[in-house]
Amino acid sequence: MNITIEQLKKNFGAKVAADIENYTIQSGDMLGLVGNNGAGKTTLFRLILDLLKADSGSICIGNFNVSKSEEWKNVTGAFIDDSFLIDYLTPEEYFHFVGKMYGLKKDEVDERISKFNRFMNGEVIGQKKLIRNYSAGNKQKIGIISAMLHQPQVLILDEPFNFLDPTSQSVIKHILKAYHEETGATILISSHNLNHTVDICPRIALLENGKIIRDIDNHDYSAEKELEDYFNIKEE
Repeated sequence: MNITIEQLKKNFGAKVAADIENYTIQSGDMLGLVGNNGAGKTTLFRLILDLLKADSGSICIGNFNVSKSEEWKNVTGAFIDDSFLIDYLTPEEYFHFVGKMYGLKKDEVDERISKFNRFMNGEVIGQKKLIRNYSAGNKQKIGIISAMLHQPQVLILDEPFNFLDPTSQSVIKHILKAYHEETGATILISSHNLNHTVDICPRIALLENGKIIRDIDNHDYSAEKELEDYFNIKEE
């Protein structure tokens, strides 16, 4: 599904958080969103998911204006931070709750969760404890899995590599690439880590002060140098 952004503006007081005139994420794109802290990455994701109200402009997922329709929610999965989780449930209870919302039977949920066994690494299921008592890394895993459980056509993950150990980072990169190849879903990922983003995203958008200042084709992994030059200049 396409995501179409038009005349989008969002300010927090004097600070410009989003200012995007026209931008289309094509159906089947795997887009990496990069930028320094405060560039507006999470704000943009929250606007796309209708968690924030824009000052003006519109965002459509497919033909659905996100602020005027609920239909897009059936085909969208997202994890921004652990506020998305219901932390007084166990992971099993939470996964089954999410599955039920999308009309999945218990055994369907269990089968889909089992595909993430390597990612969970024996630390998530069967622990007999509530989500609130898990480490930040395992909460991250629970959130990512729950976002992918209903096999969405649009998947949005904010900093999915945060809190994960190197093995888990490698596994989730493999999972996301495979999911993209199998389903042709539109996937948006933000990350501070340029290497991870360049590794898995054929298209990269560079955000600065709420504006997309570069839209980079990374099919041949050519974005790395351009991004490194940009961030090195910024660090001086």
